Amino acid sequence: MASQQPTRKATLSLYRGMIRASRSFASYNFRLYFIRNTRAKFRLAAVESDPARTKMAYDELSRELAVLKRAAVVNRLFEGPKLIIEKPKVIIGGGGAGMEASAGGGVGQSHRRQ
Repeated sequence: MASQQPTRKATLSLYRGMIRASRSFASYNFRLYFIRNTRAKFRLAAVESDPARTKMAYDELSRELAVLKRAAVVNRLFEGPKLIIEKPKVIIGGGGAGMEASAGGGVGQSHRRQ
């Protein structure tokens, strides 16, 4: 008996689930790797025309989602310090006329004493 093809709705739900699980990794490098990897796998699956191979890819990605969720939980359990690239850059004052001034750090003409 032939198995049914996954619907577009089911495929999109699987994609969103994998992206959500990928974003839940505490580690910056793991998080970005799994997001890129998920997008690449779904791009390859989207161009597949053979129904049997499409179904196999869907089933494999469904199993991979369960593994990804478990791996994300373990990754959060052993979370390390944030990388410098993850920390937001806070602008505290400054006297330049660049981004500091536009973010409220600089003193404009109207605020100077006469």
